[in-house]
Amino acid sequence: MVDDSPDLHRLVKARLKGEPAEFLAVTTGEEGIAKAAELLPAAILLDLDMPPPDGFAVLRAIKDDPRTVHIPVIVLSGKEGSHDKATAFELGAQDYVTKPFDFVEMRARLRAALRLSSLVRLLSERAEVDGLTGLPNRAAFNRRWETEVQENLRIGRPLSLAMFDIDHFKKINDTFGHPAGDEVLQEFARLVSLSIRSTDVVCRFGGEEFAAILPQATPEEARNVCERIRQRLSDQVFNKMPEHKVTVSIGLASAARQVPGATAEGWLEFADKALYSAKRGGRNRMEVTSIDEGTFAGNRPPLKKAG
Repeated sequence: MVDDSPDLHRLVKARLKGEPAEFLAVTTGEEGIAKAAELLPAAILLDLDMPPPDGFAVLRAIKDDPRTVHIPVIVLSGKEGSHDKATAFELGAQDYVTKPFDFVEMRARLRAALRLSSLVRLLSERAEVDGLTGLPNRAAFNRRWETEVQENLRIGRPLSLAMFDIDHFKKINDTFGHPAGDEVLQEFARLVSLSIRSTDVVCRFGGEEFAAILPQATPEEARNVCERIRQRLSDQVFNKMPEHKVTVSIGLASAARQVPGATAEGWLEFADKALYSAKRGGRNRMEVTSIDEGTFAGNRPPLKKAG
């Protein structure tokens, strides 16, 4: 709650006792803006009539910040004029309640705001999950991968990136049907999830392509993980096509230490080129490229055949 009246804070807190929410109150607009960004609350009760910055300025700041734009804001005001209401809604308010307010109504409006907040968070989480495999999707990969590359630059810990492409996947769909293709993707996602370490992250990159981020994995450790995945898929029997063998090609980019000048896009390019080299080399195999100090200074490392 952002309101310059401590008495109202105490009253609202007492009346909302028993609600499944923790109540925090601040008395200035500056505090409200800062706490919203720091805590990302489920909902905000915001008074309009406060010393500068007033409620409108606070509401505008909250809705201009990508971190807080989705937080439902219930505006509190002693004014019933349509102009203030229209302004509040145009700035992104979820609701508008006039003082003095009925607490039964206030509780109902707050519960509605909390339900909306829960739904928004759920949708945000699902937006980064692939619906078919249950793995993180490309958006989740991009966010996590950027973080891991920056960690390699900052503290120099080992890092590996593996790209996987199911061999002849279009032929599987054309020959056995899309349900069989879906089974392959789901089973591969399961096999990869069982094969990686707890610190690793595997994502569905798109179509029949998957990506595995292996932080703190030395080149040898990363090779072992990828080879284990390749072998397990090769040995897997599928219910919808028990006589058909499914294989995967793998491109691995790996660094044992800090890589000066590295970029997330540059790493991805090396892993992708290794992947296509594996496919051109006969599929069901892995190609490895070592990322070292000279990699991003124009010295492209040679590919090392494996598998």
